[in-house]
Amino acid sequence: MSTTQVEGRSPSRVKPRPRWLRALGDGSPPEQLEIGGGPHRLVEVFKHDSWAATALYAGPHGARRVVKLHRRASAFGVPLSWVGWLTARREHRLLRNLADLPGIPALAGPVLSGGIPQKNAVAREYLDGHPLGDREAVNDRFFPELRDLLHAMHRRRIVYVDLHKRENVLVGENGDPCLFDFQISMDWPRWLPLRPIFPIMSGSDDYHLLKHWARCRPDQCGVADDQMAAKRPWWIRAHRLIARPIREMRRRLLVRIGVRTGKGRVESEQFAEHALRAAAPSDRQAA
Repeated sequence: MSTTQVEGRSPSRVKPRPRWLRALGDGSPPEQLEIGGGPHRLVEVFKHDSWAATALYAGPHGARRVVKLHRRASAFGVPLSWVGWLTARREHRLLRNLADLPGIPALAGPVLSGGIPQKNAVAREYLDGHPLGDREAVNDRFFPELRDLLHAMHRRRIVYVDLHKRENVLVGENGDPCLFDFQISMDWPRWLPLRPIFPIMSGSDDYHLLKHWARCRPDQCGVADDQMAAKRPWWIRAHRLIARPIREMRRRLLVRIGVRTGKGRVESEQFAEHALRAAAPSDRQAA
């Protein structure tokens, strides 16, 4: 399946993103890549936003790898490839440092295109499963295992940061939790004191874990969904006062330039990210 076929499956009333809002500009993930020393062909593009393009590749002997191509394109004449290089380097480092934990995909090796190493690319093994559904009745071990995974990360001075997005939590085929997107996660340097910032950030991970737990398994965590507002930490309340107006302004801009419709939600884009596309449960496989 070609990239054009993959990216053309969504609403026709909206325009594709302009090049300055795409990590690869006018380009798309290559049809062929060498990953971990073997040839791979493009199967599907999961997501292509301002910061990265994420795609599934198939290789020898049934191997499936996910490649994230971080920002490479400039915007309004400002070079931004250095941003993609830094974020790719950080994501690679985090995946490497967490590789021994359950629920973390293994790195798949270096990525080359036409024999040239792609410094903005990170390849990992594909995980079968689907994004955590709204109020999905997961098994009894799912959230305790996700809590243990997060706390193991915190002990290594790593915070996930992006757990507020339910689609970033994968329900594996065996029912176990997995985390796969470390694009904005952070590892805390040894020379930097943990207090006061690290407890706030790790506490945000804990709050968002409890939020999903309360929505999906209130019988297990002992907290109802409608009780979560009272448990929201002050720093998340403060962040929302700033982040919500910025998010709404961004949504209005995307509607104004024709990239989104209605209230500007990401699902209305011509090429919405894979986890948010309308699809049957059997079709929802993780980026």
